[in-house]
Formats: sequence, structure tokens, C-alpha cells
Amino acid sequence: MSDTGGVREVKSAARTVELLELLAARGDRPARLQELADELGVPRSSMYALLQTLISHGWVRTDVTGSLYGIGIHALLTGTSYLDSDPRVRAVRPYLDEASEALGETIHLGRLDGRDVAYLATRESHEYLRTISRVGRRLPAHVGALGKALLAERPDEELPEGPYEALTPNSHTSRESLAADLAGVRARGFSVDREEGVTGIVGFGFALRYDTPAQDAISCSVPVARLTPEHEERIVAVMREIRAKAEATVPGGGGAVHWR
Repeated sequence: MSDTGGVREVKSAARTVELLELLAARGDRPARLQELADELGVPRSSMYALLQTLISHGWVRTDVTGSLYGIGIHALLTGTSYLDSDPRVRAVRPYLDEASEALGETIHLGRLDGRDVAYLATRESHEYLRTISRVGRRLPAHVGALGKALLAERPDEELPEGPYEALTPNSHTSRESLAADLAGVRARGFSVDREEGVTGIVGFGFALRYDTPAQDAISCSVPVARLTPEHEERIVAVMREIRAKAEATVPGGGGAVHWR
């Protein structure tokens, strides 16, 4: 067993978490029993017993043949509870609405989680609608406006060694190029993602500094075809104002629980 924070890891609990994360990462691609056993390196019989336990509690679902497995509805209920119970998400949501109304573009709230950013809230543009909501999804921090805004709040020494995954031809793949970009983020006070995460989309990210270092950020995403110099200037001005309002509203103390 590994040691974490002075407490020995519970192997069965760790295996359960690994299984749920694996199923969640597969999205709409259900898995077979042998695939899961092989991926996690556990005996087929042990994996079957674990799956049946999780199915009975709603964390895993299976098809009518009992041969395919996917993430269950209780994962959604737990994720919704996380968003509903987080005071920072509740406090920032009205400002996402304000930014969306002012700019007519897609506005995101994200939180750094290891090497990724998790999307906590989104206000979609009426000009272009995604078929799948980003909320609850993850993106590598080095390729998006949200992630780069948050990485810039940290010393470059904390950046992982490359090479990094490339999502588009414009993605940073080396530690050196990312560090140079982050220097510009610090100088400007916001990040710019020019088709690094999604081809055809430019993003502008602003860290919310009610935590030190910042854990949350907001961003505005706009199609390249609609981004004029004048519109870019307005996006930056509005998002700066929105950031200031959000930082002034979210308390640094006040008796709220500060999760780690």
C-alpha cells in the first residue's frame, strides 16, 4: 500500500475510485469486464464482484446483456452536489451571466485539478451552441485560457516536464514554450489561447485571486471568424471588470469551509 499524508491507502477504496474514473473517462464507450480487469491489473473475478457492488448502489450501470459497463447516475448526483454546495461557484455564477449578456460569447468558470482544468459552469453563446456541455469535463491546463491563467499564478518550477499533449497544431508541447507564454500572461494580467485547445476558437482567461495561489478562473471563448481587434479589446475590458466584481464578492474568510 502507498502512504499518503501519513495514512496508509485503503487498497479496495483506491481500486473503486480508479474504476469509476476509468469508466468516466471512457464517456460513451462502454467497457467489457475483461477490458476493465486488464486495465486495472486485477483478477477478473474481483473486478466482477466490484462491478456488481457498484451496480447495486447506482454508481455503475450495465446493459441488458450484463456484458457492458458504464458510469452510473449516482456519479451525476454527486457531481451536482459538489457544484450546488460550493460557495465560490454560487457566488461567481451571476457574473458569468453578466459577462455573457454583455459580450454575447461563451463564458466559462473552471478550477485547477492537478494538471487539468475542470469546468464548473458555462454560459453558452447564442451565436454558436455546443451539442455537449463542458460542465464536468476536463482539459489539460497547458492548452486552454483557463489553465494558462491559473498556471501563471504559480512558479515555472512547478510546471511538469514535457513533452505535453497537443490537441491542435497550436498547442504548447514543450515546457520552454509554455513558460514563455506564461511570462506574457503575468505581464498582461490575463491569458490568451489562440486555437490551442480547439481549432477555430480563441479564449481569454482571468484567474480569480480570492485564493492564493488562485484555484479558479473565468474565460471568454469566441470563434476566430468573429474576433476583430475591437471585439477583443471589449472582451478584455468586460472580463477584467467581471473578475474584479467576482473577487470582491467571494469572501476570503467569513467562516466558510475552505476545502483542500
